Amino acid sequence: MSLNAIMNTASSGLTAAQVQLRVVSDNVSNVNTPGYVRKIADQVAVTNQGIGAGVDVARIRLATDRFLQAASLNSGSEAARQGVRYELYDRIQSLFGDPGNAGFFSQVDDIFSAFAAGAEDPVSSPRRQEALFKVQAVFDEAGRIAGQIQSVREDADGRIQSAVETGNALLEQIEALNVEISRAAAVSGDSSGAETAQAALITQLSSLMDVRVSVRAVGGVSIRTGSGVLLAGQGRATLEYGRAGSVNAESAFNEIWVTEPGGEKRPLMESVTSGEIKGLVELRDTEAPETAARLGELMTRIADELNRAHNANSAVPPPSTLTGRNVGQSLATAVAGFTGNTTIAVTNAAGVIQARADIVFSGATMTINGSAATPANFLTVLNTELGGAATASFNGGVLSLAATSPNGIAIADDATTPGTKAGRGFSHYFGLNDLVSSGRVALYDTGLTSASLHGFTAGETVSFRFIDANGSKMRDLTVTVPGGTGTVAELLTALNDPATGVGRYGSFSLDPTSGALTFKGLGSPPPTMSVVNDKTTQVPSGVSLTELFGIGSGVRASRADGFSLRTDINRDPSKLALAQLNLAAAPGTAALATGDGRGALLLADAGQRAAQFAAAGSSSGGSISVSRYTSELAGEIGGRAKLSKSRSDSASALQSEAAARQVAYEGVNLDEELVLMTTYQQAFNASARLIQAVKDMYDVLLGMV
Repeated sequence: MSLNAIMNTASSGLTAAQVQLRVVSDNVSNVNTPGYVRKIADQVAVTNQGIGAGVDVARIRLATDRFLQAASLNSGSEAARQGVRYELYDRIQSLFGDPGNAGFFSQVDDIFSAFAAGAEDPVSSPRRQEALFKVQAVFDEAGRIAGQIQSVREDADGRIQSAVETGNALLEQIEALNVEISRAAAVSGDSSGAETAQAALITQLSSLMDVRVSVRAVGGVSIRTGSGVLLAGQGRATLEYGRAGSVNAESAFNEIWVTEPGGEKRPLMESVTSGEIKGLVELRDTEAPETAARLGELMTRIADELNRAHNANSAVPPPSTLTGRNVGQSLATAVAGFTGNTTIAVTNAAGVIQARADIVFSGATMTINGSAATPANFLTVLNTELGGAATASFNGGVLSLAATSPNGIAIADDATTPGTKAGRGFSHYFGLNDLVSSGRVALYDTGLTSASLHGFTAGETVSFRFIDANGSKMRDLTVTVPGGTGTVAELLTALNDPATGVGRYGSFSLDPTSGALTFKGLGSPPPTMSVVNDKTTQVPSGVSLTELFGIGSGVRASRADGFSLRTDINRDPSKLALAQLNLAAAPGTAALATGDGRGALLLADAGQRAAQFAAAGSSSGGSISVSRYTSELAGEIGGRAKLSKSRSDSASALQSEAAARQVAYEGVNLDEELVLMTTYQQAFNASARLIQAVKDMYDVLLGMV
């Protein structure tokens, strides 16, 4: 080997050692830098025509392990998803307070306890006032909680908007670094700094959504979602989201879109299974609405059971006017289907009956004081039989009864064969003597049958939206109210039509006993249905199809903040109905007594009476008492919060373990770097001594010449 060859070999070793020492220096100086991945200088032998010609540093690379990186990214994505779900659901749980100490659920039990105390002294104004105060307090608190749950949803929606903006910024930076890394690779340059920065950006992106990373042959990386949508690597994808603005429980939130570098636009949630965005969407669209729906159903049944008891009672003296609630039907449709006996009595201030109308219902036929009547002429016959002592009227879906001054009106169903429809007595069905009122339709067991007239105008439309289990929109469908005779059966046929209705995604069915309309989706899991737009108006009530039947979880959940104590009773506790009309009272004797507290006992027992709860949230409903449903809801909310915390803790622990293993492999170990530094220093010294030896040989040769 010539001296020049020896000199070149030594020079290459010297240069390689210098590069390796610089790499070690970078590693040591970044030992405490979060996310720093140590560098490795790959040394290779150089040959010339089969003869060794020294060494060279082929490349400087990062000490990455793709398996550990993927595990860390996946665990970080899931930790972000579960973390945000727990954070926001814990806020929802805190709204209900302590279940056992002055929290919302304990206040529900306090209502019935207050009425039980009132039964002991039914003429006590303070006890009446206390009971009414507790009733109003519960509904006020429910309204506050419902509003705050909606605020949590809007907060989640705002964070989705921020996450989308952050995601776009990260993708832009990642793709810019791809270009830089590719340029360095083309000229065999050092791109480790850009790769380290890119790895940190990818970690941030993985906290927003699950990603899969693959290395490109030309340098840099390709990034796809867990389901394969391209985000970066051949240009960058663009995320789009527009907040819905101010929304209520019935409003639908907007879709999150991703446009791939190739230009294809699709819903992002179809391809995302974890990450902060996924957790926010799940909380916003599933967990919070389910809790709101359960709360709405609970408050509806509390109000309904209190109203059931209150409608069976009467104040002493009875009110001069009874005004019902909007039943969402015509009077003929509403009256049809009643069975049993009901009495409407007009009494004086002393409780003595002045006039009465004894109604015997038998489906489509009936008698009032023995006079035959039909649903069509019910109002006319009733007013005739009342003989001017009182007047009945029906406007806008509301039945009203007004006695001639100074008398009042009391209503009672027969004890043996009570007048009833859809499980409610006559007064209760029309809400004539409700204790708790609502500004919207809250009861969806309408009592309608397939032969009933629905009252909607042919050509009116209602639009539905179907969402899959991932939160992505499947399709919007518009159903038109059909022509024909206008029966509920025809309406059901139009709704369930597979071509022009919702038949491809599920079906509506009408309970023949209660008249409740329910939707059951097809598939496992079934799609979620919501109402986008409802342009229907029922004649004469003015309510929409959605409001009448409670279609969609949004309208049902929104009921929680709509209840309040009846205004006249709230102002004057003496109008609280605690007595019961004695239909067997002898003529000229009082049928209502001031000290009668039997009605208070009915109100006190309302919490223990089995009520028919509808399916809401994760509950399938069924026959259960208000008190039991309350305790189950309290347990479910606490259980969900505990489960959310457990999932968050488990995901965080898994992330910590994956990150620790990744750092152990990719991070800087000072002991290892010290060994490498010593090795490279010795290599540098050896190369330097070889150069010195060659120099000495040159000096000797020159001296000989």
